[in-house]
Amino acid sequence: MVASPQPAARLQWLFGAIALPRGWRAGIGPMIAAAVLFLIVLSAFLAPLIVPHDPMSMNALQRLKGPSETYPLGTDAYGRDLLSRVVTGGRISLFIGIGAAGVSVAIGLMIGLVSGFFRTADAVIMRIMDSLMAIPSILLAIALVALNGPSIWSVMGAITIPEIPRVVRLVRSVVLSAREEPYVEAAIALGSSMPKILWRHLMPNTLAPLIVQGTYICASAILTEAILSFLGAGVSTEIPTWGNIMAEGRIYFQLKPSLIFWPGLMLSLCILSINLLGDTVRDLLDPRLKKREG
Repeated sequence: MVASPQPAARLQWLFGAIALPRGWRAGIGPMIAAAVLFLIVLSAFLAPLIVPHDPMSMNALQRLKGPSETYPLGTDAYGRDLLSRVVTGGRISLFIGIGAAGVSVAIGLMIGLVSGFFRTADAVIMRIMDSLMAIPSILLAIALVALNGPSIWSVMGAITIPEIPRVVRLVRSVVLSAREEPYVEAAIALGSSMPKILWRHLMPNTLAPLIVQGTYICASAILTEAILSFLGAGVSTEIPTWGNIMAEGRIYFQLKPSLIFWPGLMLSLCILSINLLGDTVRDLLDPRLKKREG
């Protein structure tokens, strides 16, 4: 009698059967990460429709209650439903993470293209970028939030500015090597305009590393927002975010650890999933890895 395959082998066969370009096959880890991230994003997007209670509604008679049918994860120190706040808090955290990644990549791409192609502008731009990178990102973010006041846009800007120099350096390094390629020299010799050379010939070379870098910036931005909120320098405390929920719950940690456990678990799963997918995309787009596999 032939033994039936183990559950792990069945999962490996199921996920391994999903093929990506050039015969690349997804493993169990990336598929699970994608599923977890999809559920987190979907629940955050549909939060107003699926949460059982208003995340801002207070009830002094229900303070620090344990899990029940009415409150599946219990309540916080103000009698607010913890499940509703954790699910709703993901909307702000993800919005800040995706927004910071998109803005920093867009701005860093434009500056990096100019810095890598024009030698005269390179020295000035890179000295400015080096100056920004010399300042610890957390301290710079705290200073910017303190200057502009706590708000979603202040936090997003405070997270975005320290990330721009890293994107600029990445794009610049790609452009420095790509501009010496024969097709770029041929475009210059044929009299192509500089915008056309930058956007048609040089920018496509930066897309693969920028996609990977964008995933790391998104994860870092979500974590930085949680750190700022935990320190009291982030989004206004009445707005539910994972960082704010943990900051409010730390006072009652010994009495009710779930106030920190659940938002911390969601934060960890989200960042871990994004980083794992980023590593997967890097392996997929890395030409050196393709050569080794070939």
